[in-house]
Amino acid sequence: MIRFAELYAELDATTRTSEKVEALRSYFKSAPPHDAAWAVASKVIRQWASDVTGYAPWLIDECNLVAGDFSETLSLLLPPPTRACPPALHEVIEGDLQALQGQSASRQKKILLGLWDRLESRERYILHKLIGGEFRVGVSRLLVIRALAEVAGVEGAVMTHRVTGNWQPSAAWFGQIMSQQGGDIAADSLLPFPFMLANALDRPLVELGESSAWLLEWKWDGIRAQLIRRGGRASLWSRGEEMIAGTFPDLMQESQLLPEGTVVDGEILAWDERFGYPLPFSVLQKRLNRKNVELTFWPDVPLVFALFDLLEIKGEDVRTHSLSARREMLKQLPLTQSAMLRVSEEIVIGHWDEIEALIAQSCAKRVEGLMLKRLDSAYVPGRPTGAWWKLKVQPFTIDAILTAAQPGRGRRAGLLTDYTFSIPDEAGKLVTICKAYSGLTDEELTEVDRYIRRQSTERFGPVYSVPPERVYEIGFEAIAASDRHKSGIALRFPRIVRRRTDKTPAQSDTVASLRKLVDAYEGRS
Repeated sequence: MIRFAELYAELDATTRTSEKVEALRSYFKSAPPHDAAWAVASKVIRQWASDVTGYAPWLIDECNLVAGDFSETLSLLLPPPTRACPPALHEVIEGDLQALQGQSASRQKKILLGLWDRLESRERYILHKLIGGEFRVGVSRLLVIRALAEVAGVEGAVMTHRVTGNWQPSAAWFGQIMSQQGGDIAADSLLPFPFMLANALDRPLVELGESSAWLLEWKWDGIRAQLIRRGGRASLWSRGEEMIAGTFPDLMQESQLLPEGTVVDGEILAWDERFGYPLPFSVLQKRLNRKNVELTFWPDVPLVFALFDLLEIKGEDVRTHSLSARREMLKQLPLTQSAMLRVSEEIVIGHWDEIEALIAQSCAKRVEGLMLKRLDSAYVPGRPTGAWWKLKVQPFTIDAILTAAQPGRGRRAGLLTDYTFSIPDEAGKLVTICKAYSGLTDEELTEVDRYIRRQSTERFGPVYSVPPERVYEIGFEAIAASDRHKSGIALRFPRIVRRRTDKTPAQSDTVASLRKLVDAYEGRS
């Protein structure tokens, strides 16, 4: 546990990629396999901490508002340990933490207090992160894979495939992924390939060369997935490496049309067959977070799986082939009998000047913009620069009124940076339309924090109410009707664009105006 806490501190103390990789490489070389494989509700834990420290729960809450991190707050408030016998990381996870599950509250309290009494402040901090499921540090998955690959002496692509999918951390598993004997850890026939991703276009189109060297497609707003058919079985994996076959049983039935030894990459979409374009993502969300979907549920959300790449055919890995070659093989798949499996549309242009007109069509087609892919590109895990670009349409915007704020977390601890925005309903009463956390500069955040603390007249726990004086422009990707929101409207990925100093609250958008936008977006007007 001590060595793992040291690793966390080393990673958190630097922003340099080379130093992060070196810290990871050093840890993987020296840590026991059990520990290397494992790289209670806060309200209850807060009460137990109150019992141990003698501090009232409200005082712990106040300290947390200043620190901005519950794990850090507890690690600093707890008294020093009395037993100098720190356990190993795997002993904590596979022993104490697993023992917490299914136990009575009194038994859980005894286990956790025993751990507190054996760990120093830094190790307690890591313990709280693991318990709360908030173990995050500034290291990408690719950096961890890079360090593992260097220690194991294998290619990065091989290591990426080995750690893909659902796996249980153990010494045996760690020993297997660190083996130099090829990719046998990935031998499970239902595992997906690591996904290839696109970068946001950061340069003028003319710098990409001739448009004829690129494949253009619509950028869909659905669920990226790989459909696999091997060994007489099929599986469906999301980009987040989650098995989602139970969520889309109708799509799994369609997979029988694929030849043996086939892996395709594409986007799952809720589809409006009448007009030939996707339904809003909110419609597809009806299927999400369901492990299994009943047969009677299928017609409510009609699906299309837009296929845009072929990764394996007849058991042969074709990712190193050019995109143009893979697309030709994709078109040869026997999909004519399928209502769901469709090769994605290719957009043909003669010159980059035509892009602007295509982007203008995006909203009408209910897509997010365009994908630009080099026809000679191989399928490479991660985000290789220059191979695939995404060109997104400008977001929707509305003007909303700032009505509340609360402190941020981590680097923003102590500053009021999490904002609530509202708009008037038909009766003129302000109702919440969204919460937004990003879009302002550090200087703007500081100014808003001072304004709120100066003007706020009411406080509900960590939330400061704000007089409805300031109007902000809010950008978002999509809009939908929602029974779960008081306004009856949900915004997708809201963020702050700017403060509208030229507008008064009386000039903000309203629930009525947003309902018209919902109707227009969903094709009802």
